[in-house]
This record gives sequence, C-alpha cells and structure tokens, in this order.
Amino acid sequence: MIITQLSRPDLPDWDHHENVIHARDHDSGLDAIIAVHNTRLGPGLGGCRFRPYEDFDAALTDVLRLSRGMTYKNAMANLALGGGKSVIIGDGRAMSGEARKKLMLAMGQAVKSLNGQYVAAEDMHTNESDMGIMHSVTPYVCGLPAAQRKSVGGNPSPLTARGVLRSIEVAAGGQLGGLKVAVQGAGSVGYALCDLLHQAGAKLWVSDVHDDAAARCHDGGTGG
Repeated sequence: MIITQLSRPDLPDWDHHENVIHARDHDSGLDAIIAVHNTRLGPGLGGCRFRPYEDFDAALTDVLRLSRGMTYKNAMANLALGGGKSVIIGDGRAMSGEARKKLMLAMGQAVKSLNGQYVAAEDMHTNESDMGIMHSVTPYVCGLPAAQRKSVGGNPSPLTARGVLRSIEVAAGGQLGGLKVAVQGAGSVGYALCDLLHQAGAKLWVSDVHDDAAARCHDGGTGG
C-alpha cells in the first residue's frame, strides 16, 4: 500500500481540508482518495463512492466537494461528527467476487491508516457487504450488514429517499397525488424515492445514464 499526502490549494474546491490522501495498492488495484474536511465536531463521516472518473483531478474535485458538504450536513443535523468522504476510482458496477473483496480489504486498510479521523459508509456503487469487508480490518466503518452491526444501521438509501420525499411534500404543499415529478438518477436512493412517489400517486419521469437502472423503475411498477 502506497499512501501519499495531497495538497492542491490550486483547485477551487480545496477549502482548508485537514487531510487528503491518495491510496494505491498494486495487488488489489486500489486507486482511492480519502478527504477529511473538518473534524472540529468529531471524526469526519462520509460515504465511499466507487465509480470511474474522467481523470484523477475529477475524482479529487468530487471528494473535496463531498467532504466539505458532509461537514455542513453533519453540523446542521447536530451530530458530533465532522465531514469526510472517499472515492475509489474504478467501475463499481462491474467488479464483483474475489477481486472486489480484495479491493475492499485494501480500502479498509487505507481507512485504518487515518486512525479514526475518517469513518466510511456506503455511497454510490458500494453496499453493506463492502462495508462489512472493510470493517474486518478497521472499526472505522458504518452501514454494516445486519449480522455485523450492534444497532440500527445498514443501507441508508431508504431513509435518504424518505427525507427527499418530505422535502418534495413541503414544496408541493403536501399534495403529491397527480404531481409530475422528474427524477434524475435511479440508483439506490433514486429507486427508493420513485417507489415512495409512486405510492403517493405522483406521475414520474425517470432518467439515468444507465438504461438498466431507469428500466428497473418501470419494471418495478413505479412508472416510466
């Protein structure tokens, strides 16, 4: 494992981040960035994304923005947590089996190297199983499978979707029946949101860069 400290104040989204590392592991193919924005209220909590990027700077920009956003999000929720985020550069939709397990073990080691400054969780194209594998090498992981967690947790997507639904209800004055809603992105959160909106009687238009994700909403009975 090669871990390199990063400092890129030339980037517009570099915002006094406390710690940013680039983790690479030849054996597993891991190429990841972890960004800790602020730990004044507690360790930086934020999800771990696993997706391809146009280039390294695009990945770095994403993790810088997201980690800063988590600082404000956790503070507004009155949590004793700061802001952090991580990205794994690669195709999280395609990798599976032993190759994925090996990669997640390496990612767990990268998280462990920060000694609790960052706590990982699920995000785009990562899941409870991934978090469970990472947790086998570091305690600084949440969103675990039911068999591994001691309290309520697991997949946060349904709760995130319900929060978005409540926001739409407020904006629409509580009337969702017949409301026309366009949902861009039909991943774990988007799919759960579409299901809730469909149950509430909304009319949906769903798009996603992946055809199968959008088709799943239609096939699942949430409309098309």
